[in-house]
Amino acid sequence: MDAALARDHRRLREFIAMHPKLFVLTGAGCSTDSGIPDYRDTNGGWKRPQPVTYQAFMGDVRTRQRYWARSLVGWRRFGAARPNDTHHALARLEQRGHAHVLLTQNVDGLHQAAGHRNVIDLHGRLDEVRCMACAYRLPRDAFQQLLVARNPLWASLDAGDAPDGDADLDAKDFSSFDIPPCPECHGVLKPDVVFFGESVPRGRVDAAITSLNEADGVLVVGSSLMVFSGYRFVAAAAREGKPVAAVNLGRTRADPLLTLKIEQPCAAALAFIA
Repeated sequence: MDAALARDHRRLREFIAMHPKLFVLTGAGCSTDSGIPDYRDTNGGWKRPQPVTYQAFMGDVRTRQRYWARSLVGWRRFGAARPNDTHHALARLEQRGHAHVLLTQNVDGLHQAAGHRNVIDLHGRLDEVRCMACAYRLPRDAFQQLLVARNPLWASLDAGDAPDGDADLDAKDFSSFDIPPCPECHGVLKPDVVFFGESVPRGRVDAAITSLNEADGVLVVGSSLMVFSGYRFVAAAAREGKPVAAVNLGRTRADPLLTLKIEQPCAAALAFIA
């Protein structure tokens, strides 16, 4: 282990010891070692075009065709992703009584798969699909079967992975892609995640704020905090004088608010927890 990493381990270990009731906030950097790409570079900028918005998805059938065609291809690997050392380290932190609650901006369910119990999925979960008319729900795996049955030729395609189960299918004509309707009411089916331009459900925000109020410190892992839905909790903690530590490669929106910043890969920074 090099001297810089050893120093960072010591500083982060001391922060955790001093704040045994941590509010943990995680982002895409936690899941890159599981093969799920992230959205932003080290300066916090977009690495690729911005994700589809809620308004475009709901208002344009062509947008939905493009989304679900790419998702059909991307889900094969996204749905098979498994927790990595970062997820397991944070689960152990909870088991040792140091993680009061974990609020994740990710939609992959990998914290729960690693054994973490008290998790708030701020932006929902990609492994479930919901009807926007009648609220009927079905597992994403079951919806994948419906997609493949209606679009068998698309099932043979392959493409590079993009964030959150998307795939980089370029120069394709999506106009023939057949989207299954809701089995109950024939309404529009959408992943049960919060799209850009869509509001986070109030209940999740309230639960997170309650947990933040009960915490004595904040630990951010793998997030640039560029999206306000996550940044707001760090800003609220700073207003209350609560210390905030962040593990992230590159700039975060909250850099001026941080008590401690560790610029290491997530798994390496948290390896001492094992």
